[in-house]
Amino acid sequence: MLIETNGTQLNVQIDGPEGAPCVIFSHALANNLTLWDDVVAGLKDRYRCVRFDHRGHGQSPATPGPYSFPMIIKDALGIMDALKIDRAHWVGLSIGGMMGYGLAMDHANRLISLTACDSRPDAPPDYAAYFQHRIDLANEKGMEGVVEPTIERWFTPETRAKNPPVLDRVRQMIRTTTKMGHEGCCEALKTLSFGPRLHEIRVPTLILGGAKDKGAPPEALGEAAAKIPGAEHVIIPEAGHITALENPADFQKALEAFLAKHK
Repeated sequence: MLIETNGTQLNVQIDGPEGAPCVIFSHALANNLTLWDDVVAGLKDRYRCVRFDHRGHGQSPATPGPYSFPMIIKDALGIMDALKIDRAHWVGLSIGGMMGYGLAMDHANRLISLTACDSRPDAPPDYAAYFQHRIDLANEKGMEGVVEPTIERWFTPETRAKNPPVLDRVRQMIRTTTKMGHEGCCEALKTLSFGPRLHEIRVPTLILGGAKDKGAPPEALGEAAAKIPGAEHVIIPEAGHITALENPADFQKALEAFLAKHK
């Protein structure tokens, strides 16, 4: 369904029984809500699972950028308000997890817990430059030109050598992301700066990430977790940036164990 919020429309999918604890899933840059298909399949008998496409991703129309974290966080709050969700577990990967940091800082009353997957809290100069490179590459070659460099960055060499079907799923997500939506989110990512406020987070927090994630390496995520009172840090083995797809068994085990502790 399309939900009107914050001056745009966002595509939303809901699975699971009414009245069950709600889990909201937020996907990575150049992904869409289908990133969570298998995760939701494992949870929807016990949880009300809500997932959505960011602006210009999946089936959500693009709006002119640049986007900002306050903007896309307001998008998420608008979905919660439209669906009359007072509080929910938040599970986000990459930009989705970064949104979770902001929600936990400024809208803690709306969260039961936060799971930030492969989500660093800050954008140092080299990280911000990477997103400008993505913008430039998409302008030069279109989204198709972004596909293989992204696959190389996101997945381990071992997985790329095997080239399992999941890689084609991700390739299709990237190439069907609108250039406007991709650029808008890249602009937001260049401004990422939640690190100095991580100590303010008081909701139960799990930070997890791939052992071989280039963009959000375990060292960076460990440092982030250490700044959040009581936060857990889990390293997913044999995985790069898209942990939910590259090592789904260990990802699901870690997520389900955390959610079960914070009902």
